[in-house]
Amino acid sequence: MGIFHPRNHRAIRTREDFAKLPRHVAIIMDGNGRWAKKHKLNVAMGHRQGVETLREIIRHTDDLRIEALTIYAFSTENWNRSREEVAALMQLILDFFRSEIDELDEKNVRILILGEKDVFPEKQRDVLIEAERRTGKNTGLTLNICLNYGGRAELVRAAKSIAQDVKDGALALADVTEQTLSDRLYTANQPDVDLMIRTSGEMRLSNFLLYQCAYAEFLFPKVLWPDFTVQDYDEALLAYGGRERRFGKRL
Repeated sequence: MGIFHPRNHRAIRTREDFAKLPRHVAIIMDGNGRWAKKHKLNVAMGHRQGVETLREIIRHTDDLRIEALTIYAFSTENWNRSREEVAALMQLILDFFRSEIDELDEKNVRILILGEKDVFPEKQRDVLIEAERRTGKNTGLTLNICLNYGGRAELVRAAKSIAQDVKDGALALADVTEQTLSDRLYTANQPDVDLMIRTSGEMRLSNFLLYQCAYAEFLFPKVLWPDFTVQDYDEALLAYGGRERRFGKRL
């Protein structure tokens, strides 16, 4: 339950209520700062309320048996925010995993961290590594958490890996395909994104899953992330089910 506002208790839908569900949902959790300003709170409280929303969305995604959920938690550009906000976000990383890891593991959720972990402070880095280790053999929902992540940096990382293999003779240049690149991404062996949701009404990708979103359906609800309910999520999933996905073809 959110601590700063009442949740809307409309009926929560089950998997049987949907004619079609995405295999992979990606979410840009936008609006924490604006929510805090609206409620005359500091930005750290906006991020904390955003974590309350995140808990509910993860649980519902798991209940719906969606294969993968990717959340944009901290970008490579977010290091440029104020020292106070970055410190608050670093503390939230510790708090989230310490409070949620038992339930996520019990529910068979596999956690993957998308992004370079080495730049994080030691405590945060250790928590992230342990979360991946502990849940690595789980076979339920794959929860991708983008931390120190940038889509362009991911593509450069993949390109360097391919180039090194070509240089070493382990891979022929003629054998490099889209699948070769896909296999070098953080999301290797996962389905491409079917549905990308960005809350707060902003309509841009912000360097998020640039390759994986090639044929995604996009939704931009105006609600700020801390106010985004499970029912709002269900509405987005229903809207996705009503889309005709052509993948470049004519139907």
